[in-house]
Amino acid sequence: MRVARLVPHASLVILLVGVLTAGCNKQSAAPTGANAKSPTVAEVALGNAASRGEAEQTAEPSSPQTPNDAPPVTEETPQIPPSPQPREQPKEQPKPEPASAAEPVAPSEAPSVENPADEPNAEPPNAEPAEKPVDEPPHPFPNRLEAPEFPRDMEWINTAGPLRLKDLKGKYVLLDFWTYCCINCMHVLPELKKLEHAYPRNLAVIGVHSAKFDAEKGTKNIEEAVQRYEIEHAVVNDDEHRIWNSYGIQSWPTMILIDPEGNAIWGKSGETKFEDVDAIIKQSMPYYAARGALDESPIRFNLAKEKLKATPLRFPGKVLADEAGNRLFISDSNHNRIVISTLDGKLLDIIGSGAIGANNGNFQQATFNHPQGMALRDDILYVADTENHLLRKVDLKKKNVSTIAGRGRQGRSAWPGAESLGPGDSPPDRWVGKPLKTGINSPWALWLHGDDLYIAMAGPHQIWKMTLDGSEMGGAEIGPYAGNGREDIVDGPLLPRIPYREGFSSFAQPSGLASDGKTLFVADSEGSSIRAVPFDDQGEVSTIVGTAHMPYARLFTFGDVDGDGETARLQHALGVAYHAGKLYVADTYNNKIKVIDLAGPTVSTLAGTGQPGADDAAPSFDEPEGLTYAAGKLYVADTNNHMIRTVEITSGKVGTLTITGLAPPAALEKSDQLSLSGAAQIQVDPLTVKPVEGNIRLAVALTLPEGWKINPLAPMTYQVKAGQDAGPIDRKAIGKTVRLEKPAAQFEIVLPVSGDGADALDITLNYFYCQEGGEGLCKVGVVAWSVPLTIAEAAESDAGKISFEVPVHSPRGKD
Repeated sequence: MRVARLVPHASLVILLVGVLTAGCNKQSAAPTGANAKSPTVAEVALGNAASRGEAEQTAEPSSPQTPNDAPPVTEETPQIPPSPQPREQPKEQPKPEPASAAEPVAPSEAPSVENPADEPNAEPPNAEPAEKPVDEPPHPFPNRLEAPEFPRDMEWINTAGPLRLKDLKGKYVLLDFWTYCCINCMHVLPELKKLEHAYPRNLAVIGVHSAKFDAEKGTKNIEEAVQRYEIEHAVVNDDEHRIWNSYGIQSWPTMILIDPEGNAIWGKSGETKFEDVDAIIKQSMPYYAARGALDESPIRFNLAKEKLKATPLRFPGKVLADEAGNRLFISDSNHNRIVISTLDGKLLDIIGSGAIGANNGNFQQATFNHPQGMALRDDILYVADTENHLLRKVDLKKKNVSTIAGRGRQGRSAWPGAESLGPGDSPPDRWVGKPLKTGINSPWALWLHGDDLYIAMAGPHQIWKMTLDGSEMGGAEIGPYAGNGREDIVDGPLLPRIPYREGFSSFAQPSGLASDGKTLFVADSEGSSIRAVPFDDQGEVSTIVGTAHMPYARLFTFGDVDGDGETARLQHALGVAYHAGKLYVADTYNNKIKVIDLAGPTVSTLAGTGQPGADDAAPSFDEPEGLTYAAGKLYVADTNNHMIRTVEITSGKVGTLTITGLAPPAALEKSDQLSLSGAAQIQVDPLTVKPVEGNIRLAVALTLPEGWKINPLAPMTYQVKAGQDAGPIDRKAIGKTVRLEKPAAQFEIVLPVSGDGADALDITLNYFYCQEGGEGLCKVGVVAWSVPLTIAEAAESDAGKISFEVPVHSPRGKD
């Protein structure tokens, strides 16, 4: 990445650029075992991006506030574990104007360059430019390295088996290094989906899941995250960071683009946008097409979501109990709706159609996008519409949904109004904006206090506040309340006037809120900590349980330990609830519900064995996220179990709440027409077929390339249509899509007929075939036959034969 030099307070804009990543977890420049004299794949790829002016500007200034990265190893410093701690990249910020070269550089804010390849236009050492033949245009990426192959013994998700890079030659391959706890990684996923849909024949996206937390190392947990985030590409479990280290990756998320010839050519750290990758592919594709290096056959993945059974709830995120009104509100996140039941489980209402969207209107018309936290006042429900980056207001009496904050897209600034400041401009007295004109970023939890709505804004790692004036319009305003925008666990004054300034409080993906009326309690998930935020804006943030007291590695210190506030350990806690002097915590990655006695504070386990499960007798949970209290019970959104559980706070007894009458949303209507895109068009020689017992048979045969086989797990479907207005084949029996019970390279189509005569058929077949020995690589095939035929009793054969030889699709390429 490119390292920006900072100018001390030359302007607020320069300061905003300089500290974007301070407080993030950074590993050493070279991974364990890397040759310091040779560039890593990441250095070459990121260097290419930097030379094009595309690298994200970042800096790691030193300061009196202890940074959250591991210290340099010295004789006095114990050696840190051999796999260095990666860091989490923040979201991109608007790029203000750079500092003038004439301005002095602050010694305390000028980081050293970690590697010559980090500088723009620098030639990475040992990256020899490829020689080009005289008759060819220059290679668009002269600095490139062959991408390391994946280890063969790794576990894969969304595929029929392991993938090999060598089998993907002919396609661009985009590696997404991610971990499923990371909010910045979540922000990248919609961009990847757009790329996959834009380049179905030319791009293969592969998620390399390199875990941060222990719980994230298990393939089952990753698969559930893949289902929850609705990921449509292949994902490999890089639990030991072997792929991460072989590429020289240093932060989440990082993208590496591999060209159709198997070379790493481009990369980017931080939140990559669709346009970043789209531009590279568009610019370079003509070069590879001219070399015959492209394989245009689309790839098909066996998606994990296809194994999911329909359940009334799908990955519920948060719950909110209204004891006085005998109501329970459930954010049915992956069904994109809010479910309302009584506290004992009788269904009262459903808000939202279940489709993804941001429509306002009545309960049936309204749409959400993976909603999370909620807050209630009388008959007004406020909803954090997380992936829409909106706040919604639900009038429960009028049964109407409206939008009260956000612009429907991810806010790119943690400081409303910062994007409009120019060089030399002074910061405003207060960082606030009009709710519907201010972009917000992954609101995750809500809490009402007086006339203010507090928001756990996970994206910018802050607590925000929105004033409510009844209409949520007019005089309402929204902006950060606590947190300097650095991802960290640091106590101190609430909010700096100068963005990102150290010496103020820092949060790390706040995800849960609760209160005793005096203090706002925060589940600060990435630091596995519970924080306390005063409602008095002159107060300071403190840490009840967690890592703020540690000199470094605060975001990488976690565990499952009961005890006092400093020695106790949580693991990515996402939910909190308060009752009678105690805080109850959804200790998400430990699969437990814990209780904090605030008088201590001391932490103890209330329920949960620590192992994932859904047992009431030997209480077990699977990544519980939401938590709320009513009538002596905790109600728990047991997210990966797709359930609501109950826990009696006196005994710890666990139960499962059944919501009577609740069903999944009605499936959206899908066309039964097969896709003809890219179909091989085959004109069959005229066939003469003898009918038997009122039917004719057509024998279909596919000849696959050597080393390939039909994918038995993927749907194989065909459709028969009439090729002329009338004929002896029964028109009522054709026109529908038929799915084969058992996919096979040879099968029969049986059609009823009414007698002899001439007819014509158009037959379309969709099939999927996988490489033997590389079962993870499965391709999509479409063939369309035009079949003229004659039905005659005097015909010699009672079966017409149609066939197709599937092409190899091997790109030619050149050395």
